[in-house]
Amino acid sequence: MISLQKTNTIGVIGSGAMGSGIAQVAAAAGENVVLYDSSPAALQKAKAGLDATLKKLAEKGKMPAEEANAVLSRIRFASDLGEFSGCGLVIEAIIEDLQVKQKVFSELEAIVTGDCVLATNTSSLPVTAIASACAQPARVIGIHFFNPAPLLPLVEIIPSSFTDATLPARAKSLMEKWKKVPVIAKDTPGFIVNRVARPFYSEAIRIYEEGFVGQQGQGFATIDWAMKEFGGFKMGPFELMDLIGNDVNYTVTETVWKQFFFDPKYKPSLTQKRLFEARLFGKKTGRGYYDYSRPMPEPLKDITLGENICWRVLVMLINEAADALYYGVAAKEDIDLAMTKGVNYPKGLLKWADEKGIEFCLQTMDRLYAEYGEDRYRASVQLRKMVREGKRKFYE
Repeated sequence: MISLQKTNTIGVIGSGAMGSGIAQVAAAAGENVVLYDSSPAALQKAKAGLDATLKKLAEKGKMPAEEANAVLSRIRFASDLGEFSGCGLVIEAIIEDLQVKQKVFSELEAIVTGDCVLATNTSSLPVTAIASACAQPARVIGIHFFNPAPLLPLVEIIPSSFTDATLPARAKSLMEKWKKVPVIAKDTPGFIVNRVARPFYSEAIRIYEEGFVGQQGQGFATIDWAMKEFGGFKMGPFELMDLIGNDVNYTVTETVWKQFFFDPKYKPSLTQKRLFEARLFGKKTGRGYYDYSRPMPEPLKDITLGENICWRVLVMLINEAADALYYGVAAKEDIDLAMTKGVNYPKGLLKWADEKGIEFCLQTMDRLYAEYGEDRYRASVQLRKMVREGKRKFYE
C-alpha cells in the first residue's frame, strides 16, 4: 500500500532554486529532508544559499534564530541516491527533460521501499509519461510547486493515468500540513497555471508586434503599465517574463504548444524566440525585453489605449480559464485559486468574468476572431454554451 502517513524523511532531487526551496518548505514544516545533487559544487552552493536565506529570515524577525538553525539542521545534503532508501516521499526537481526524468525515476525504484511515493515537480511534462518508466507507476504523482517555493503558496497536485486513487487526497493533506494551498489538476499540458496564463504573455507580445504601442522598450513598458494600471496586476507581462527568465518562459510555451498538437492558441512568438536564441533571458542576464543597464523606458500613458490593451489580454485569459473548466482540467474554485495563489492575479479569472459579464467576454472573443480570422481567437465552448443557455455567472 502506497503511504504518505509515515513520510519519515522527504527526499528532494536537484539542489537548484526550486529543489532548495522545496527542501526549505519541508524542513520548515518539521520534516527531515535529504537534498540530493550529483554535483558537490551545486550542493555547497545550495547549503550556503539556504543558510543565508534562513539567517535573513531570522534577522528580519520572520523566524526565531533557533528555528532557523533547526530548519537547516533538518536538511541533509547528499550526492548519493542511496541516501533516499529510508524516504517515504521523494520529490524530483530537475531539468525539464522527459528522458532524464524517466531515467531518474527508474533508478529510484531500485533504491526506495515499495510504499515510497515518487513525485515530480514538472511544470509542463506529462506526469503519465514520467510514471510509465516505473515498475510501480501507481506510486507516481505530480506535486508542482511555484518558484520561489517558500514564498508562493500554490501547489498543483497532478495524478497520472496510473496514480493510486487515494494518493491525490493524501498528497493534498500533506501539502496543507506544509502550509501550502494545494489544488488538484488533470494531467493535461501546463496543468492549470501554465495553461491558463499563456495569453498573459502571448497576447501581450502579439499586441506589441502589431506596433501601435511604441517600439522596443516603450512598447513593452506601455503594455506593462496598462496591465498594472487597469488590471491591478503586480507586474506586467514583460517584467514578469524577464523575472521568470525568457529561457524558462519560452520553453514552457513551446512545450505546451507541442503537447496540444500545435494548437494555434498556444503558438510561440518569434519575438520571444529571438530573445531566447540571443540568450537575452531577462534580469539574470542583464537584458531581455528590457535593458537593465539603462533607465526603464517611459510608457505611453494613454487611458483609452491602456484600457483596450488590458481588456484584450484579460478576456483572452478568461477564455482560457473557461476552456480549462469545460475540459475538466480542474474545478472552477481550483482554477481561480490557482491563478491568485500561483501567479498573484488580483482576482480569479472566472469571478472576473462574472463581474465583467459572460456575454461581453464572448462578444470580445468573437470580435477578435472576426478581425484576425485566426484560430487563436476562437471563443471557448463554455462561454458560448453559457450565453446560449442564459447563464450569466460561473458563481451563482
